[in-house]
Amino acid sequence: MVIAQAHGETMTVAISDGQALGRRRQLSDEVAAYVRELIMSGQVGHGEFLRLERIADDLGISVTPVREALLSLRGEGFVTLEPRRGFMPAPLSRQDVQDLFEAQAYFAGELASRAAEKITHDELETLDQRQELLVRASKAADADGIERANHEFHRAINLCARSPKTAWLLQLVVRYAPRRFYSSIQGWSQASVDDHRLILAALRARDAEAARGAMRAHIRHAGTLLVVHLEAQGFWAEQAD
Repeated sequence: MVIAQAHGETMTVAISDGQALGRRRQLSDEVAAYVRELIMSGQVGHGEFLRLERIADDLGISVTPVREALLSLRGEGFVTLEPRRGFMPAPLSRQDVQDLFEAQAYFAGELASRAAEKITHDELETLDQRQELLVRASKAADADGIERANHEFHRAINLCARSPKTAWLLQLVVRYAPRRFYSSIQGWSQASVDDHRLILAALRARDAEAARGAMRAHIRHAGTLLVVHLEAQGFWAEQAD
């Protein structure tokens, strides 16, 4: 229930508890995604504390949804809570990163395979357009454009597969990939352009096995580049293999 003024009159506007709770959950989910990307991109690692006030200031929100997000990430095993000290990222090994991308590669490959059998001419044209946008953004070093075009390219393939349950499973895994930071990883942008061409060729040929293989190789390639990027930042410098 909120009180508002309009034309000099006081009005009472009802907002259901369900609506308020829904907004809180959405905001908490967005904060959790932000923190996952900070961790997976190597901007913060195990041993560094995640300051609630700093995250809240960076996102322009209150501390409450930040705390809720970190508690959710603790439940996922992504962060730990140190008594009387705060939250910090849980240890993240090279194998952890590779496992996440291997799982992503499996589901993305299945969707690409199914898309190859169902894709229409118009959908292929749409993918060509997405690829052209990625090429242009890559040449211009447009980070936002690269992220947007790459996301839309993969989303279009997933929709072509017409397999919503598999797409949902993929989405659960993909949320751990640092989508907004890929363009800063050396070699990723051009690798993505090149890998996409192989995926497109398989889709045009309606070759399900080739599409599955090309997509899985593409996702694994991205995972390898991320590991190299994290190593270059010294992410595992003080951790035993």
